Amino acid sequence: MNPQRRRRLLWVLLLVAASGLATALVAMALQRNVAYLYTPAEVLRGDAGSAERFRLGGMVAKGSLKREPGSLVALFTVTDGDAELTVRSDQILPDLFREGQAVVVTGRLQGDRFIAEEVLAKHDESYMPKELADKMGKAHVKHDVPVPAPEVR
Repeated sequence: MNPQRRRRLLWVLLLVAASGLATALVAMALQRNVAYLYTPAEVLRGDAGSAERFRLGGMVAKGSLKREPGSLVALFTVTDGDAELTVRSDQILPDLFREGQAVVVTGRLQGDRFIAEEVLAKHDESYMPKELADKMGKAHVKHDVPVPAPEVR
């Protein structure tokens, strides 16, 4: 092999190695930021596995919101119709947060309680994240609850 071919081969190998390294670094960075959405029944069933950080979606159970006096700490229960999971948040809750509304909470499971890092409440009566709507729809079918017809605008 002459020196010119050897140099070209070396450049091609370095380019392939650099591309592979860049792809691996991007994949690792994206994987760290992924937060999967689970319902309380899936979390209690163990589907969340050892996921360190994930999203919990469902409805805030009526009569479950309790606030600690003199602090931002709030305890509430998220339900999907099959199971309930207690959530603890020490942050300011969104203005639209209330009992009986859909909520998506990002955080970690600690024992039998979910520790919230971020709480998102739906913004109007017709909005629900697609993943959560699909999972809640399955719960409605399972429990033979009539599903409301989609609103036509």
